[in-house]
Formats: sequence, structure tokens, C-alpha cells
Amino acid sequence: MDDFLKPVRTISTVKDTPSAHGSSNQQQGSRVAVIESPEDVLGALKTQPDYETVGEALRYLSSAVHSKQSFSILLPGALAAQIIHILVGVTIPDYWRSFTDSSKDPLCRNQIIRCLQSVSGIGAVIARLKLLIADAKQSKPAEGIRNLSQHIEDLLDVLSRILGGDEISWQIWTDVILLAPNTVQQTLIWKEYVSQTASGKVLAIAAEAEDTSEISRTGRKDAWLAQGREYATWLGRNIVGMIKRMRASSENEKAGISTILGKALMLGHTGKYRLISPLLSELSDPDLSSRSQSILQRLAAYQQRQFMNSTIVCLSKNYLDSIPNTKDEVSLKRSRMVSGVAGLIHSLIRGNDVLSDYLVSILTGAVSGAVDMNLACRRSMIAALSTEAGRLQAIMDRSLASFGDQMYIRHTPILHQEALSQTLLLACGYVHRSQPTSLAALSNSSVHRNGMSNRIGASSPRARFLGIVVGTVISEFVDTPDKRMKFELDKVEAGEVKWYKQLTQVQDPLGNPSDLISPDTKRTETHDKSKQNLKKTQQQPKAPHPKVGSKRTAVDSSQIVGPRIVEILDSSEDDDLVPYGKPDSDPEDEDDDPTMVQRNKPTAPVYIRDLIAGLKENEDYDRHQLALSTAAILIRKKVNFGKEVTDHIEQLASTLVGLNDPFELENFSEMRQKALIATLLAQPAQMGQWFARSFFSGDYSLTQRVAMLTTMGLGARELAGLENSSTGLTTPTSSFPSKILPPKLHKLYAAEATPVAALSNKMEHLMLSPMAASAADSLTGPNALKIRTFSSRMAVEAKRKKPIPNALAAIVAQNFFFPLTGRWWTHMQASDPDNIYTSPHLLPPFLQTLAILLNASGPSTLSLPQMTSELWDLLLSVRGAAVQDPLILAALLFALLTLLETNEDKQRLAREHAKELLETQEWVRGVFERLGAGAEEDEKVRMLAAGVMVRCHEVVEKYQRTMAGDMMDY
Repeated sequence: MDDFLKPVRTISTVKDTPSAHGSSNQQQGSRVAVIESPEDVLGALKTQPDYETVGEALRYLSSAVHSKQSFSILLPGALAAQIIHILVGVTIPDYWRSFTDSSKDPLCRNQIIRCLQSVSGIGAVIARLKLLIADAKQSKPAEGIRNLSQHIEDLLDVLSRILGGDEISWQIWTDVILLAPNTVQQTLIWKEYVSQTASGKVLAIAAEAEDTSEISRTGRKDAWLAQGREYATWLGRNIVGMIKRMRASSENEKAGISTILGKALMLGHTGKYRLISPLLSELSDPDLSSRSQSILQRLAAYQQRQFMNSTIVCLSKNYLDSIPNTKDEVSLKRSRMVSGVAGLIHSLIRGNDVLSDYLVSILTGAVSGAVDMNLACRRSMIAALSTEAGRLQAIMDRSLASFGDQMYIRHTPILHQEALSQTLLLACGYVHRSQPTSLAALSNSSVHRNGMSNRIGASSPRARFLGIVVGTVISEFVDTPDKRMKFELDKVEAGEVKWYKQLTQVQDPLGNPSDLISPDTKRTETHDKSKQNLKKTQQQPKAPHPKVGSKRTAVDSSQIVGPRIVEILDSSEDDDLVPYGKPDSDPEDEDDDPTMVQRNKPTAPVYIRDLIAGLKENEDYDRHQLALSTAAILIRKKVNFGKEVTDHIEQLASTLVGLNDPFELENFSEMRQKALIATLLAQPAQMGQWFARSFFSGDYSLTQRVAMLTTMGLGARELAGLENSSTGLTTPTSSFPSKILPPKLHKLYAAEATPVAALSNKMEHLMLSPMAASAADSLTGPNALKIRTFSSRMAVEAKRKKPIPNALAAIVAQNFFFPLTGRWWTHMQASDPDNIYTSPHLLPPFLQTLAILLNASGPSTLSLPQMTSELWDLLLSVRGAAVQDPLILAALLFALLTLLETNEDKQRLAREHAKELLETQEWVRGVFERLGAGAEEDEKVRMLAAGVMVRCHEVVEKYQRTMAGDMMDY
């Protein structure tokens, strides 16, 4: 019968925790249990011991942790598991806070941490946290039985202390080697520790525990275990500590370190380059560098490639981002940073064929991610391979083969093609200096000749230009002056060709890794300098203020220059003079409490450095609000005066994007957006590339990434001379009562919550209205029966729009559009299943921004054919995601409609994009038929689909002969 009685739920009650000082009073007369064996410890901990008994048990356990002959709680076993289970499940909930607050025996906390610094202890804490989290997600138990949040906080604190420090991994490794009886058990225990820490188990359970508990509401600081960046940095420092302490002749230690390093490289955190950063900062030591090489060679090939990826990202962010990525002579000068990075990479790949071949693959575009590297990074990588002539030859051969491939020219984003052309010219310069005959043989090969023919015949002007550049440079190397290739170019293109030619003259020497200054050291030096400058400013003598009083002090007239005010003493009074009225009272004096009067109100910032300081202010509300409200005006005012904005432009943009609204300002998003647009317009070419790069590579939230897209879209329209009145940046204030939410909540919950969405809706209306009017006009009867009204010539001229100078057309492709599309393809090739860029939160504004950029550039833009090709390929690739989400579908259809409307040359569309046109028409027809009439959102999507179908049908019907001939390869 007992089998039928099964408990539905088990709830463990918690007894009142005795205080550190009150336990002796409660247990007066009781005798502390004698503990002489681990069995005594287990028995004592099971019987609800008092404070002194727990302390005695912990002292016994901690004194025998390294006892190999007798019992050690650090070695996995049945008895050790039972004791750890009691410590984690009973002792810590009952006594941990007493240990923390006690001044009687401060060693108890350290002793219990030392007893749990093992694979078994960490596993027990993780298992207990999982149980508490699962229990907390269920219905809450009766009040007063227990406090799950308090238990979770205590266990997180314990786990943070167990894993705290840079030597804990080495400590656990030495404990395993000392206590484990054989090699097999040592390997198994160490792999379990690696699985706990390097695979992300601890990070995941800590983050889930913080979300479940009430830590954020209690005001406690979040545990570092739940922060991905800090956790990756901690793991990297532990690996560096193990490498420093290992013996060069110990193969066992190398195997253990390679196991944890290889597992840590697979950590799925976006900031895992921080894992590599502590190791790279220590590679200036030759001994540590040789040890690192031996460990890297033990890793699997895919792990070594992952290590090199993280290394390149880390070096680029920490050292090479300060070098300008512009097409001028400054970007080609020799740099100590470039040489230092080249020397560090060379020290890693020396004697390692896997890493050397992988660098060649990255540089030649065979691996995604090369487009995110700036020119300085590519220079460093080629310089690191400069001692290997065979690999430089391979870079040149592979780059030239891909560069001239017809499929590569037609379907590869221009950003990738530019990066490959720069790599090709850098490699040509190195090869020509060492082996001139190799370049001459390559120039006469069929690969080069066919490639140049494909480039010259390309439909994209930018693709043709890159072919002209490479062909001209190679011809100058190998041909005589009378046989060299020559092209007539305008002034702008000639200047860019000159810069590309200078790439072949770049020769970066291999530097010393010790030349690199770690980012922490750099920040410390900057902080020290700022403190010294502040101290000097404070020590400057202030001008004395004149004393105000009844007695007047004599003033030496010899020191006064210019007119003076002289007091005339006259006791007579003139009755005809009307005295002035009393001045109005100061509004600040109206406060009853004189301590609340603020006389030192902040003034609006005058300099950009003061603006940045005000934006970073987190304590002074008035200063922060004043800085943000005047940011856009100050930036626009300072653009044409000196180089103040130019020198701080990227720092200013980074500060604005990273703002988190600490004071919950009324129009925070609007003010920040205006400031960001002003920053973009200050340096459009440079900041367009910066925003595109930061959108994909920066560590920002979804809201901040959407703000970057909005900045690029609205800033581009302003450059093109178009109005942004429909974006909602200027919130109208109305005193008339209405049935809408307050402005802040209305912005949050309204369908058009972002300016990009509002602008896209207006553009949809402008594009669909003529179609609807034409359809209605066709239903009213034949044109012969209609009355046509004629307007005067002056009325027609008044309605005609005047031409507006479009400053965007010259820079939109290279600095706005191609950086976005090129990096999007790079991240899609990474095959990350949790890619945020395909989510319904980012993909719709991304597609809308691309459409806005295309529309703002205008139909006369020279790069419109290539922009159309890249956008069309991108739109067709996201059809699968669009079918699953209506927001993505609406954005996709809007982008397709904008693409068809902007390209006024329909014959070119039919000739060059016949396949895409027919494929789009059939897919949109299926979408239109699948969407039935019903909700308002579905009707909007149906209207967009109908508009796309109409535009596609017009082109197909008019140019179907051209399209059929093109598709049949006539």
C-alpha cells in the first residue's frame, strides 16, 4: 500500500539561522562534538550542528585537503560526495551569512570555499543552483517557508569565490595531479573541470540564476560569473597563469592546457576575443611565446583557426583601430603598431603550417571575415608572411584568379572586391621586390588576361574601375613605358588610382611584440595625464574679486588704462529725476529652503571635449541634460571651424551611441538621434563607414543598432537634399486633450516607433498612390470621353520641382551602401544559428535603411547598377525569413518596390536582371495569393505586394523579347 502514496511535491523547511554571537548563548552547556575522521564530519553535519561544531568540521576538512594517504575532500569519492552534498544543501543555506558577518571566526568562510574548490564541489553547487532555479520557476510556495532568492544569491556568492582569482585553474590542476591515483583518473577529472568552466556551463547557470532571483531588486551588484566579457577575460587570465607556471619539458601539462584552451575557443560568446587578449599581452616574453607555440600545435586544426580568428579581431580592436582607414597617404605610412602586430603574428605562426595557410585563405577571401579587417590589419598579416616567399606568391596567384573570375565580379559585394584588390596590390609589391620575374610571368598568363577582359566588360562601374587600377599597376611593373596600359580618368578617379599604386610600395618590417602597449596600460597613462592636467588647472591662481562694502578702497590710477568711472559726491537731490523701479525678485529666492537654491547652474558646453564629458555625466542631471539637448546644435556649429569636431568625431559618435539614458529624459531618443545625424553629416564619408562597421562588429544593444541605421538613413536623405519631416523626430506638443497615450508611452507602443518606419510608410504612400490613381482612372471609361484641363505655363513652372544638388550620390556607394551589404554577407556566411541580424527586430529596419539609401541616391547615381544588383541578391536571400514574419515581409516588399521605382531605366533592368525580375514576380504573386483579405496589417502587405507585381509586370510586358533573348544566351 505504501507504493500508492507518492509525494506530489517536496518542500524543505529552513530553520532560523543562528547568529555568530548568539549561538554560544543558545547552546550553553552543550559540548562540541569531537571530530577525528571524515565519518565524524558527516555525522556532525547531519545532526543540525551548532556554530562551533560546524567550524570544527570545516577545520578538519581544510587541514586534510592535500592528504594523499588518508581522506581528502578534493578527491572524488562516495564519502566526499556525501559531505559536499551536506555542505552545499544544508550548511551554506544555514550558516553562510553568519560566516560572512562573523568576526569571531573569519576563517570559516575561507575553509568552506577551500573544501569546495574541486570538480565535485563546483558540480554540486551547479546542481543545487539548477534545482533552486527550477523550483523558483514553479508556483511560489507559502510565504515564510523559505526564501529561494536568498539561497540563490548565497550560492552565486559561493561559486564566485570558488572560481575567483587568476590561479584557480592551476590550483585545481595541481590538486588533481597530486591526489588522483593514476593518469586515467587525472584525465577524466580534468576534462570534467574543463567541461564545467570552458564550455559555458557556469556562465549559463549564473546568468539564469540572476534572472530568476531578485538580485536586481535588492541592489546587489551582478555576479561577474554572469557577465560574458568578464567571464571570458577571467578564463583567459587563468590560461595565461597555467602557461606561465608549466614546465617546458612536461608533456602532461601541455596536454592539460591545450584541452582547456581548445574548449574555451568554442565558447559561444560574442566577446570571446577577450579570452585571447590576456595571452597576447604577455607574448612579448620569448619564453612564454615558445610555450604558447607548443600548446597551439597540440590543438586540432579547426581550433587553431578559431584561435587565429580571435587573435586577429583582438589585435585589430586593441591596436589597429587608431590607424585611419582612409584612402590618403596617412593610412600608408609606416607604423610601429602595424610592425608590432606583424611581429606578434609572425611569432605565433612560425613553424605552424596550419596557421600560415589559414592566413593565406583569409587574405585571399576564401574565408569570411576578411572584409571586417581594415587595411592596417591586412598590412600586418602580409608582413607576418613576408619571410615566406612561397605563401606570398600563393596570395598573389589566388587573389588574381578570384579577382578576374566572371562569377566573382557579378555576385561578390564591392566591399569584398575592394579588400581583395588591396591585398593583391600589397602582395604584388612584396613579390616584385623579391622575385621580379614571377610578376612578369603572371602578367603574361591567361589568368591575368582573361581577368582584365572580364573586368573591363563588367556592368558595374566600380568593378571596371578596380580592373583598371590593377591592370595599370601590373602593367607599370612589367611593361616598357610605350606599352603600358593607359586610361583617361577624371580627377577624383586619378587621385584614387594614385593611392592604389602606392600600395605596392608599402613594406612593413617585422617589429617586436613588446612595442605594443596593452590597452590597460594605455588607459592608465591617459588617466594619469588627465589627473595631472586637472591638478595644474586647479593650481592656477584665480583673479581676485573686488570687495563689496560701504568703505571704498583706494585704487592706484596709474594701473587703470582707458576710461574710468568716477563717483561724484553730491548731497543735493533733484526732484525731477524719476527713480528706477525695484528689480524683479530672483525666481531662485522663492524657495522656502535656502539650501535648495542652486547658484552654480551648469552652462551649455562650448567645446567638443566639454560636450563629451557632459554626455558621460551620470550624477549631475542638469549637466547631462544640457549637454544632450545642445549636442546637435554645437556639432553643426563647430563643423566648419577648425578641426575640433574632426579630431573627436569617432569618440563623440561612440559616446552618443552608447548612452543608456540614466536619468530617463523626456525626449532622450530624439535628442540623441539629432546629435548622431549631426555627427554623421560632419564627416559623411568617414562616419558612414564607422556606423556600418559598428553596426556589425560593435558590442551594442538592439536599440543602439537601430539608432545607427536611423542615423545612416536620415543623414543620407539630408545629404541628398530631401526632407525628413515625416520621421517624427520633432514631437508636436498639443494642449488639446486626446485619447492617446502620453508621448513617451505612445512612442514605445506605436506601430511607427522608429523614424525609419515612419519614413518608409510615407514613401510607400508616395509610390502606391500613382498606381491607385491610374487604376481608378482606367475604370472611369475611355480617354476620349474625359475632359482635359490645361494650365498656364506659369502655373506649370510653379509646380515643377527645382533641381536639388545631391551631395550623397558621390559617396553613398563606397561609404554607406556597400559597407552595409558587404558586412551583411560576411555575417551570413558565418552560419550562426542565433544570428541577431536576421531577427525581426533588426532585419526590417536594415532592409528599410538600404531602400532609403537607394532612393536618396537618385536614379542618376553612377553606382546605381551595382547597388541594385547587391540589394536584389540580398532581398532574394531573405525570402525564407520573410515568409515566417510579417514585419520582415513588409520591409522586404517595400525594399523591392523602392528598387523598381528608383531604377528608371527599365530596359537595363530587363537586360541585366531578367532572372531576378521573373523570380521576384513569381514569388510576390505567391505571397499575394496566400495573404487573404482581413486584418489591417495584411491589407498593407497585400498593397505592397500588388505594387511590386504591377511594376514587375510593366517591365516584363514591355521588354519580354529582350529578356527572353538574354536568358537564352542569344
